[in-house]
Amino acid sequence: MFRTIFLLLPLVLVAAQARAEPTPAQNVIAAAERALDADPDNALRRNDLALGYARRARETADMDFYEKAHRELDRSLEIDPNNYGARRLRVWTLLGQHRFAEALEKAHELNKIFPDDVLIYGFLADAQVELGRYEEATDSVQWMLDLRPGNVPALTRAAYLRELHGWNEGAIDFMQKAFDRTRPAEREDRAWIQTQLAHLEQLNGNLAAAEKHVTVALELFPNYHYALAELGRVREAQGRLQEAADAFRRRYEAAPHPENLFELGRTLEKLGRTEEAREAYAEFEKSGLAEMDNWDNCNRDLVDYYADVVDKPQEALKIAEAEMERRQDLFTRASYAWALYKAGRTAEAQEQMDQALSPGYADEKLQERAAIIGEGQQLQAQR
Repeated sequence: MFRTIFLLLPLVLVAAQARAEPTPAQNVIAAAERALDADPDNALRRNDLALGYARRARETADMDFYEKAHRELDRSLEIDPNNYGARRLRVWTLLGQHRFAEALEKAHELNKIFPDDVLIYGFLADAQVELGRYEEATDSVQWMLDLRPGNVPALTRAAYLRELHGWNEGAIDFMQKAFDRTRPAEREDRAWIQTQLAHLEQLNGNLAAAEKHVTVALELFPNYHYALAELGRVREAQGRLQEAADAFRRRYEAAPHPENLFELGRTLEKLGRTEEAREAYAEFEKSGLAEMDNWDNCNRDLVDYYADVVDKPQEALKIAEAEMERRQDLFTRASYAWALYKAGRTAEAQEQMDQALSPGYADEKLQERAAIIGEGQQLQAQR
């Protein structure tokens, strides 16, 4: 689906990766395939294979694995139409594909069948957050904690809600608890949590702590695309732009999605490497537009690109409006506000940004844009 414009990894590194220990998801897939060889009409083993594919999608950022998971779930439900496990996994794959409204509907259906299923409340919370329904998401996560106090899926979701409401220290506390309760064998899960801790520490301005966490993440899961992204952001915040560009380049090689090119392009531009930045931007724009109508897209990055890089505010606004039809989380709403401001619709931009800020999220970029929009609104009021 995506084309790499940079050099491939050195052959020595590729060979080393080929000899690397299988990941947790690969182990699940291999075990399920062996079981299905002996019993191809076993619905539960089809579910196991779907789970492995869904987990592999997160490990690699390759969305094709979600489609493979869906196919296995279809087969599982053909074998056993009353298969609750397949329906439950379907919600997870829909969330992975960013089909949030559909996932929310199906999660509500399952919640009525088994109201004590802790993970279904987690799926409800995931969809509710992405649709901007923060009070409902908080209630869903509270149900998780009430039903099974201290469970890891609830702790990570509660941490994210704390972050969105501006309580970073509380988010760090919950994320650390989640890490401490995650089995050592779950290397990707532990790397993901360490990456989130790095992100939270960076939000707090503690770059040394952020660097330690991202280092642990990459030790747990080498070349992990989420951790490489966070490493790049840490290096950029430290003023080590060349190292940031290297990390973003490695991230794109590991997960060749358009948004990963955009972040690389911006860093190359800061380094004064104009031609390389132009190449990265051109490929980002082409690939980003190609997936613009998909649920899983890079539309918020396209908004930034058209609003700030090439100065096409109407294009930015068109994309932002389309994305607001899909999701209304604070980040999408803030992106929409910025597009409105760039298009000269300052009063509407102020209204949208106020809604984006209302939960209390404290991100430097968001605060800067809110200040610019606020100043623009004041200037208009004075005329």
